[in-house]
Amino acid sequence: MALADATIYLPTRRAARAIAEIFAREAGGASLLPDFRPLGDVDEDELLLDPSIDALDLKPAIAPLDRRMQLAAIIRRWSHNRDGGAMSFVQASALAKALAQVMDEIERQGTDLDKLDGLAPIALADHWAEVRQFLLLMATEWPKVLAAQDRVSPEQHRNAALRALAFRLAHFRPDRPVIAAGSTGSIPATAELLGVIARLPKGAVVLPGLDRELDAEAWERVDAGHPQFALKQLLERIGVRRDQVGDWAEAPADAERERLVREVLRPAPTTDAWRALAESTHPPKAAGLSLLEAADPAEEAALIALMLREALETKDLQAALVTRDRGLARRVTAELGRWNIAIDDSAGQPLSRTPTGSFLCLLAEAADEKFAPVPLLALLKHPLAAMGGDAAAFRAKARTLDLELRGPRPDSGLRGIAAAIGDAPRDLQAWFAKLAAALAPLEAVIAKPEAALIDLLRAHIAAADALGAKPWKGPDGLAASRFMRAWSEAATGLPDIETGSYAPMIRAFMDEVPVRPAYGRHPRLAILGPLEARLQSYDLVILGGLNEGSWPAAAGEDPWFSRPMRKTLGLEQPERAIGLSAHDFAMLACQPRVVLTRAAKSEGTPMVASRWVQRLQQLAKGLGIADVLAPPAHIKRIAAALADAGRPEPAEPPCPRPAVAARPRRLSVTEVETWLRDPYAIYARHVLKLRPLDPLDDEIGPMERGTALHKMLELFVRRYPALPPDAEAKLAAIVDEVLNERRTPKATLAVWRPRFLRAAAWFVEQERERSADVAQSFVEIKGEMTFQGPAGEFTLSGKADRIDRLKTGGGAIIDYKTGAPPSQKQVKTHLAPQLPLEGAMLANGGFKDIGTLTPSELLYVRVSGAAEPGKYCYVDADAVALANEAAGRLARRIAEFDRAETGYESRVAPFRSDIAGDYDHLARVREWSLSGWGGE
Repeated sequence: MALADATIYLPTRRAARAIAEIFAREAGGASLLPDFRPLGDVDEDELLLDPSIDALDLKPAIAPLDRRMQLAAIIRRWSHNRDGGAMSFVQASALAKALAQVMDEIERQGTDLDKLDGLAPIALADHWAEVRQFLLLMATEWPKVLAAQDRVSPEQHRNAALRALAFRLAHFRPDRPVIAAGSTGSIPATAELLGVIARLPKGAVVLPGLDRELDAEAWERVDAGHPQFALKQLLERIGVRRDQVGDWAEAPADAERERLVREVLRPAPTTDAWRALAESTHPPKAAGLSLLEAADPAEEAALIALMLREALETKDLQAALVTRDRGLARRVTAELGRWNIAIDDSAGQPLSRTPTGSFLCLLAEAADEKFAPVPLLALLKHPLAAMGGDAAAFRAKARTLDLELRGPRPDSGLRGIAAAIGDAPRDLQAWFAKLAAALAPLEAVIAKPEAALIDLLRAHIAAADALGAKPWKGPDGLAASRFMRAWSEAATGLPDIETGSYAPMIRAFMDEVPVRPAYGRHPRLAILGPLEARLQSYDLVILGGLNEGSWPAAAGEDPWFSRPMRKTLGLEQPERAIGLSAHDFAMLACQPRVVLTRAAKSEGTPMVASRWVQRLQQLAKGLGIADVLAPPAHIKRIAAALADAGRPEPAEPPCPRPAVAARPRRLSVTEVETWLRDPYAIYARHVLKLRPLDPLDDEIGPMERGTALHKMLELFVRRYPALPPDAEAKLAAIVDEVLNERRTPKATLAVWRPRFLRAAAWFVEQERERSADVAQSFVEIKGEMTFQGPAGEFTLSGKADRIDRLKTGGGAIIDYKTGAPPSQKQVKTHLAPQLPLEGAMLANGGFKDIGTLTPSELLYVRVSGAAEPGKYCYVDADAVALANEAAGRLARRIAEFDRAETGYESRVAPFRSDIAGDYDHLARVREWSLSGWGGE
C-alpha cells in the first residue's frame, strides 16, 4: 500500500506510461501503483498536470490548431498589406507554426516582445526590420485576440498551472513521497516546481545524468552545447550546489563507460586534458561500446535489424533502437519483417501514412487536381473506397474505369471523365454517374478561387462519408475524426482561403499528427526517441542515425527572429537544442552494451559523422583503444550474405520458337516492318495475344495528331472529288468537325487548330496543282494479298491512305505523315516496306475497289502545319521493280518463319536504339543489351 501513497512526476505522458508498465511488470501481480503524472518538458506538448489544479481560476488555453489558423490569417493579411500580393494560406500556416513556437519560447523564458522596441531598425536588414514591426504589432494585437475569446496561450496556461502546483506543494507540504524524475528543468516554471519538490519533507528530485565527477574547470566552462548545461542551469535556479547532490545508487553501473563519455563530451576549451589522460596509467576503457559505419541508410537499417534479431536469441535480453531519424526507424521496421517480427515505433506514424489519413489526403488531392485520371484512380483504388457497397466490386469497377481512361487526359472535372467514357458499357457509366454525384459537392466548392475553410471541410467530410467504407473506425480513423473535428472548430470564423491551399495543407498538417498503436508492442524490442529512452534501460541499445543534421539536428533557420533579435529578447540561441541532444546521447551511451551506427552516404551524398562520434574516434585513437570500438565481424558478414543475391546471370536475348501452327498467318503491311525490325514484338502480340496499354494522362502526341489528320484528309477527298472554289474553307470546317468529334482537350486544341489550318491551306494549294493529273482518288481503301507458304496461305492486309488513278495510266500510292517519312535508303532496302508492299497489292488486284493497276508513283506527303507546312517526298525508284522485290522478300520471310527452328528474336534492327519498344520489358532488353535498349 505504500506505493499507492507516492506521487511521481515524469517529463512526458509517454514516459509516465512506460514507467507505469515497468512498475506493473516488476510487481508481478495485482498491486496498487504510484500516481504517475506527466510534468512536461521543453520539447513536449503532451501535458497533463495535477488534477487539483483544475479548481484554480485558470483561463483555458487556446487550442494549438485554433491558434495556428488565426495566426496564419493574420500573417496573410500582413503579407498583403506589405507588398500587395498575399501569400497562400498554406505558406502562411507554415510561418504560423514557426511563429507559434517562438511565441511559446518567449513566454516559456519569461520575456516579452516589447523588448524588440529597443532594437534600432538600422541594425537590421530591411526584411528583419519589417518582421520586427510585425512582431511589435503582434505584441499588442494578439493579447486582444485571446482576451476576446477569454483564452490564454498554451505556455501561459502551463506556466500558471506549474506555478500554482508549486504554490500548493510549498504551502501545504504533503507528508508523503513526492518525486520528480527525469526532467532537466530547462523551463523556468518547471525549475521552480522542482525546487519546491526537492525541499518537501518526503520530496526528491532525481536528476538524469548529472555529472558529479567533471572537474571544476570544465564545469565552469560548460556551454549551451554541452550535455550538462541544462542541469547546471537547473541547480543554479533552485540554489543547490553540485556537491550537494547525492547519488541515486551507491556505485554507477559502468564507471569506466561514464568516464569515457565524460571525456568525449568535455568542453572544447578543456580538451587539453586529453593529453594527460593518454599519458595516465589508467585511461578509460571502451568495453561494451561499438561503432558501426554503414555504406548507406539501407545497409544501416539492415545491420540494425540483424542486431535486434540476434538479441532475441538470448533469453530475456531486451534491446532498443534509439534514433531521431524516423526514416531509419521505418526502414528497420520493414527489415524486421524479414523474420516476421512486428515492432512498433514509439513515435507512431504520421496520420497521412495511415489508411484513413491517406484516403482523406487522396480525396482532397483528387479534387484539387480537378479529378484528373491519375489522382482519381489512386483514390478509387484505395482500400477504404467502396461507396457503401462491396469493396471488391467497387475496385473491379475502378479497374474497368482505368482501362477506359487510358490514353490522353480528358477535359478536367467529373464531366470530362464522364464524356471520356461515353462509349463505355452502360453499367460503368451508371456507376460513375453515382460516384460523380457523391463527389460533385466537393468539386463545386474546390472549383471556386476562394472559399471558406469550414465549407471545404464540410464538403470534404461529406465526400469521405459517401465514398469511404467506415473511414472513421480504428486508431487511425479515430485520430482522423479528432483531427477533422479540431480543424472544423478552428476554421469557424476564418476569412476565405484560396482553394488551392486546401489539399497541401491537409497533408502537411496530417504529417504532424502521430498515430500510435494501442497495443501489440514487442515485449523485448523497441524503437524509441531519445527523450523517452533516457528514462529506461536495456541490455542492448543501438543509437542509430548519428550524423550531423540528424543527431544532433541542425540548428534550423528561424524565419521570425535573427540572432541579434534573439539576443535582445534574452532568448537562447538555436544551438541550445544541441546541448539537450548531447544530454540524451550521454545518458544512452552509458547503457551496458551500446552500438553507435551511422551511414557514410545518403542518396549518394557523403554524410558528416555526428560531432560526438568524431570526438569518440579521435579520443579512442589517442588512447589506443580504437580497435575496441570495432563491431562484431559476424554482423556485417551475415548482413552481406543476406543481401547477396548470388552470381548474376543476365538473361540471354529471347528467341522463342512456338509451334508453326501457333504462328500468325495474317499481318498488315505496317506489321511487316515490325516483323523485320523486332520479330519478338510480333510473337508477343500475335502468339501471346498481348496488347500494350496506353499510359494514363498520356501526352497527346504524334499518334493522335496523325490519326486526326488522316481522318480530316479522308473526309475532304471523299466529299470533294472535284475541288470547290472555297476548298480551303471546306477543309477548315472538316478540321473543326474532326477535332470536336474526338473530344480534343481545349489546351491541345489551342495548339493543334492553328497548325491544322495552316496545313489545310497548303494541302488545298497542292491539290489544285495535282488535280490535272488525277483521274480518280480512293481514300482509306482496304486491300489483301495472299502468299503461299510451306505451312499454308499467308495473308497480307493493309489500308492505303490514298491511291490516285492517274490520267496517264498507273496508280500513285500516297501515305500521309505528320512526322518525318522514311528515308530513301530505308525504303529501298525494305526496312520501310509499307508503300512497296501496297504497290505489290495494287499490281496483283489486292484492292478490289480499284482492280489491277500498275504502281507508278510511291509518295509520302508530310503534313505538319509548322514553319514548313508540308512537303511531297517521292520515292526515287522504279515503283514496279520495288514492289516486286518487296513481295519476293516477304515470300521468302514467310517461308523462313514457317520453319519450326526459326525463332522470333528481339530488336534485330530497331528504328532507334535509345527508344524502347512496347514489348522490350518482356524481352528483358536491359539485361542483355549493351546500350540498355540497343540491339548491339
